Amino acid sequence: MPANPSSALGASTILVTGAAGFIGFFVAKVLLSKGFQVVGLDNMSPYYDLKLKADRLEILTSTYKNQFQFVKVDIADRENLKAVFEKHRPRKVIHLAAQAGVRYSITNPEVYVQSNLVGFANILEGVRQTSCEHLIYASTSSVYGASTKIPFSVHEDADHPVSLYGATKRANELMAHSYSMMFQIPTTGLRFFTVYGPWGRPDMALFLFTKNILENKPIDVFNHGDHKRDFTYIDDIVEGIVSIAIGDAPQENPNWNSKTSDPATSSAPYRIYNIGNNRSEPLNRYIEVIEEVLQKKATKNFLPLQKGDVPETHANIDDLVSDYGFKPKTRIEVGVKNFVQWYRDYYKV
Repeated sequence: MPANPSSALGASTILVTGAAGFIGFFVAKVLLSKGFQVVGLDNMSPYYDLKLKADRLEILTSTYKNQFQFVKVDIADRENLKAVFEKHRPRKVIHLAAQAGVRYSITNPEVYVQSNLVGFANILEGVRQTSCEHLIYASTSSVYGASTKIPFSVHEDADHPVSLYGATKRANELMAHSYSMMFQIPTTGLRFFTVYGPWGRPDMALFLFTKNILENKPIDVFNHGDHKRDFTYIDDIVEGIVSIAIGDAPQENPNWNSKTSDPATSSAPYRIYNIGNNRSEPLNRYIEVIEEVLQKKATKNFLPLQKGDVPETHANIDDLVSDYGFKPKTRIEVGVKNFVQWYRDYYKV
């Protein structure tokens, strides 16, 4: 990491899209704490509680008045997004804005097309037109879909997603590659694995389970609790993202061979990484930890596997470890405790 972040990026800014979101908020916060100038962009979608988003933004704007600027723009709005790029000309872009959620994509596919496909195309154009030095963008473990080769590796094909959400994120990776190839734009895609922690999304399992247990309501346990997930704590995720943002951008792989093509690299300046905890935990154990922290048992409503869901995720993170020194260190016993403490404080439970 540069000793002086401000001098490393000059007077220009880092653009963080989805800055009012769970991961975007923490990424912006860490960058600001290191002295960077940050433009945070978000459309303030009502997909979940807007107060949660507004409170995240309030922390950023009140703590970092001279470094942080918020812009309310939808990435699917081509002209207004273009204006943001032209005005701020970000040197690096961390693109985290998207329509998230596997289950929501089953009933609301058009939202995913607009945000994750049209919106991402607009981001790529903004990066191209302003000669941005590096685009880092969010992908997902959902791209692995029907694959049963555990742990998931970026060097294996991920061409059979089982949800539209996963399909749009895989499409983002291919779209980014085309821009890296045609315009020599360095792009890095990060496949997130079940991110959790304080300020997390209300539609995620940890939030739902904690809320319902405290309110003496049953929790829905899909696949009868036989899921396994690579639960990754927010601090570990953010450390990885920021390391990439302030590190070297990807270069062409001189050893890339089209006959034995590696999906994670390219003859273009393009990379894909898994970013997870490198540890697959049973869902039933995750629930046990929540119960232990809350000192309260859950009433469980066991249900079958949902459409678009997969029974197990587990990240092979060897490349991110070797290239950027990524070291996830937060066990679920610690991460869940931190979330519950935040939840009790925030909601005054």
